[in-house]
Amino acid sequence: MNSSIGYRDNLSVLNTDSFDKRRFKEVLEMSPGLQKIRGEGVLPLFEPLLGDIWASLYKMKPKITEIDIDNVLIVNKSLMERIMKDEYFVDYRHFTRLDDLSSAIATVKFGERTNQWLAEQDEKFQNQLKELHTIHREFQKQKRQEGTANETVLEEKLKEAMNKFNEKLQWLLQSNWETFSQAIAQAMEETKQVKEGLKSLFGGFSAGSGDAELKKIPLRDQISLAEKIASNRKMKEIAEWAGRFKQIAHNKQKPKQCDSIGKSGVTLGNDVEKLLPIELSLYMHPLTKKDFLRRFVEGQTMQYEQKGQEVLGKGPIILCLDQSGSMQRLDTQSKGFALALMSIARRQRRDFCLILFSSSMQILTFEKGHVKSSDMIQLAQTFLGGGTNFVLPLDSALNVINESRFKLADIVFVTDGEDKVPTSFIEAFNTKKKEKDFNVLSLVIGNSIDAVKQFADKVIQINDLDEEGSFTAFEI
Repeated sequence: MNSSIGYRDNLSVLNTDSFDKRRFKEVLEMSPGLQKIRGEGVLPLFEPLLGDIWASLYKMKPKITEIDIDNVLIVNKSLMERIMKDEYFVDYRHFTRLDDLSSAIATVKFGERTNQWLAEQDEKFQNQLKELHTIHREFQKQKRQEGTANETVLEEKLKEAMNKFNEKLQWLLQSNWETFSQAIAQAMEETKQVKEGLKSLFGGFSAGSGDAELKKIPLRDQISLAEKIASNRKMKEIAEWAGRFKQIAHNKQKPKQCDSIGKSGVTLGNDVEKLLPIELSLYMHPLTKKDFLRRFVEGQTMQYEQKGQEVLGKGPIILCLDQSGSMQRLDTQSKGFALALMSIARRQRRDFCLILFSSSMQILTFEKGHVKSSDMIQLAQTFLGGGTNFVLPLDSALNVINESRFKLADIVFVTDGEDKVPTSFIEAFNTKKKEKDFNVLSLVIGNSIDAVKQFADKVIQINDLDEEGSFTAFEI
């Protein structure tokens, strides 16, 4: 129902400036979710409403402008006043201010919930809304085709319709304030869940690493994957499993970690804890505070570069993951498990190779455990199906190890099936294992261990990957 806009240069009811307007346009261009909700907007001036919602979430001190607001914007003003007074909005704003990603996600969610709430109101309200759209379309058509005389008449008619509609809206916002407040609360809670899901996917397994890893990813890619998590149940489940398994991996790896971290130089970023003292002084001074905030938002403030002790000289971590038809029930769990192993590889600065196998095979390689958003989406959408062939992944694992200049590789072999592996292949594989000094841990899900014990150093039987036995893999 949303119509085009274009009869005022400033369609904001907040204290927005040129930076805010430019930034929202950039975020809108990056976000298919925002573009979709803009097209579904049930109000004529829904795009500027989305811009104000974004600014109210992103700005440090947003407020309704004291400048006289044109009558065509009084509906947007009524909604923004109600949103910004809501206790949930006030409580959650610390989560979104100066945060590009959280503000973008929350704007989509606010837009969805506002649309939904408006669509649920009574028949009289819907009739007034249809009438408002009709007048707005007539005004826009007149503005494009004819002169200013009829345009002025229609603009006055539009303002009158806006006033009438706003009276009804004000009454609904007061009488149904609880349902509107619940809509705001739901929007903010969904935003937090999506952000946490994204941190679970990209973060390591140490506390706070999710935010740091996200900052290394272009905002466009962050938004793209966040919207996938918000709209795709499978992505959400993978993120939840990844978060759980990474926490377990953290506990398993903790004794091995070296917490010694030193300041090794200066870099650019926006990690508050690492900011140089001179940047903090620029923040405190009223003349330089605004420039500091701009650079901070853009990740261009100076901060200490910190590095811990690196683990060197170890070969790749290779996960051979069964994707035969019977493994589909554990698909999201197994991919969360893979991401936890990947985070260990990233921590240890080791290459990570994921070999998906059934009767066919797909190999995904991640240098030093780093994964891109496009890789994440590809992984979530991939499931091979079919039968079970052990030779394919084991032979590919040998090729990966042969290409590595390091020894001490680790293979984790996960399957719920069986396969008859030729004796000649087993003998050659075990000979190469001694030569290259790598280990094989096999996790067998609800099946016999006879086949895998021929080539594995350790075999653990489990019912699924969320068992203590499977967590042995996180000790590598």
